[in-house]
Amino acid sequence: MRKVSEETLDKADKSCLKLITTIGDRCKMCYTCVRDCPAKAIRIMNGQAEVIADRCVGCGNCVRVCSQNAKQYYNSIAAVKSLLASRGKTAAIIAPSFPAEFMDISPPRFVGMLRKCGFDIVGEVAFGADLVSMEYNRLLADNPQRPYIGSTCPGIVAFVEKYHPDLLENLAPVASPMVAAARAIKLLHGASTKVVFIGPCIAKKAEAQRHHDEDLIEAVLTFGELRTLFNELRISRKTTEDSAFDPPRPGLGALYALSGGILQSADMREDLLDSEVICADGKNNFVEALAELENKSFSPKLLELLCCKGCIAGAGMSAKTSAFARRNAVSAYVRNRVAEDARGAEVAEKTYDKILDEINMAVSFENDDHRLPAPSDDEIKAILKRLGKRTPEDELDCEACGYKTCREHAIAIHKGLAENEMCLPFTIERLKDSLEEVRVSHDQLEETKQALFNAEKLASMGQLSAGIAHEINNPLGVILLNAKIMLDFMDNKSEDYEDIKLIVEQAERCKKIVSGLLDFARKNKVIPQVVDILAFIKNCMRSVITADNVMINVDSSAINDPVFEFDKDQMTQVFTNLIVNATEAMQPKGGKIDITLTDTPDQLRISVADNGPGIPEEYRNKIFEPLFTTKQIGKGTGLGLAVTYGIIKMHHGQITLKSNTDPDAGPTGSEFIISIPRKGDNTNAG
Repeated sequence: MRKVSEETLDKADKSCLKLITTIGDRCKMCYTCVRDCPAKAIRIMNGQAEVIADRCVGCGNCVRVCSQNAKQYYNSIAAVKSLLASRGKTAAIIAPSFPAEFMDISPPRFVGMLRKCGFDIVGEVAFGADLVSMEYNRLLADNPQRPYIGSTCPGIVAFVEKYHPDLLENLAPVASPMVAAARAIKLLHGASTKVVFIGPCIAKKAEAQRHHDEDLIEAVLTFGELRTLFNELRISRKTTEDSAFDPPRPGLGALYALSGGILQSADMREDLLDSEVICADGKNNFVEALAELENKSFSPKLLELLCCKGCIAGAGMSAKTSAFARRNAVSAYVRNRVAEDARGAEVAEKTYDKILDEINMAVSFENDDHRLPAPSDDEIKAILKRLGKRTPEDELDCEACGYKTCREHAIAIHKGLAENEMCLPFTIERLKDSLEEVRVSHDQLEETKQALFNAEKLASMGQLSAGIAHEINNPLGVILLNAKIMLDFMDNKSEDYEDIKLIVEQAERCKKIVSGLLDFARKNKVIPQVVDILAFIKNCMRSVITADNVMINVDSSAINDPVFEFDKDQMTQVFTNLIVNATEAMQPKGGKIDITLTDTPDQLRISVADNGPGIPEEYRNKIFEPLFTTKQIGKGTGLGLAVTYGIIKMHHGQITLKSNTDPDAGPTGSEFIISIPRKGDNTNAG
């Protein structure tokens, strides 16, 4: 089964009226329009809901349910204003649902406002509905065995043509009330009369275009557009006189605005016992009814279908009153009209018969098949797997995407109507993955930032240290030399002996610090040598003097290839510094040092871990800084880890710290982890 391409949908989209469009800035990706579109004519592209014009049946559900007003329908106000400004005769034919929209305006005042707009003739479509009812009676009497689908709702007609073309022969070939009324107006007032339909239905705009060759209806205004027209022309009920509708006057055809109205006006009843006449309204009911009829699950004499919950709920309605209030307004209007016209009923029937004899009540339909090929089961499974739904339990059917089931969503993706990101669980998982990636990137960035910060400090401290060491070294040597001479010639019982001895001790400490600064500042080059890491570790252990209460354990079992290249002398200094620091950190209690070696084809990894008290968190970002130490005064210079950091960097490696000081969080201690390349070079990385 082929997958429908976006190009195919785009080409089809350009071939017909853009009845409903999306205002992109207002679309909030809620998928409500997808959920409420019976034709599945909404395509999601880059998070935006786009109405595919060629698939749209004009029901207007998407317009009605969009809380952001992101859906707009084709505006006909400018065309009507231009028509009214012309010199030709114009007629406005009003849908039977007008009492539900204009409850605040009396019918005579409403007609007067239309005449003030410039319409020469103001008639009711309800008389066209009466004509249709009479024609339905004839059709059903002449064809008692054929099940018919009512063709009064243009949205239903379009839906059958596009998605149930096999049922075209079941569509009643009878004109809609709008078309019947327009043809009657042309008959009664002349073929040159320009007709404008005003009603609650967006689909009527498309229906009027279907009859373009007949030059039947010039424009269609929704009730919402009519209110705008009144405002633009500054027409109000307070400044308008009452007027009456032009004949013919309707009968029960005014009930067409209500679900089941066609049946009552045609003197038919929905009988629950024989199921010869069945009504179904609303997007779910009519879709299911058509599917059942096509499957031959039932065979009614007449199936009356409406896209909306009656025309009083059409998408072109702007009134915000309840459905019950609107229904009551229409019923009350019809009751009053029937009572007023009781005397003229016989005359009206003769008028209808005459019109029926002279106008064409027939319409034709065409196969406009827009059913998209369904994917295979394997293709559906592949799409579901891509959405993270590998088992039936993963298919939550939450409807957040606008489709009833995950499989329907997968089918829509295959048809090019939906996107993966419409699936809320899928998007949440993607978001979690993205957040984790951001977290990892942030951590890496922080580590790199800290490494650069340390490198800058090391470079600055190196220059400063070199200058200080050279300036202090010579006078310090003079002080130490003279102090020692004085100490040698002084009686150890003299009261000045201890003072001079203190001078010697502190001068020697200063010399040690200066020597360390020189070592730190010296820009050494790495001289790589081929080293057997196992033999190297043994030699290092022999040269390191540790306390009796400290045990060192070396684990090199994970080493696959012991041959590496690095500067042996510098790396010996690294090991010595780390082991000495770990030993001193565990005093006076003592403890254990674990040295673990692992490797990859490209890298050597060394871990030096102790079970001491750990390094407090506030010190962890400072431990590689020169002259920073947590040891007591006189016990350390604060240069050991700084030198270690510099050596590892010169080897193009990394050194990181893990430490824990909280016994409740796990064993305390510190771990230094070193990674260096397996093969070294002699370039200066410091």
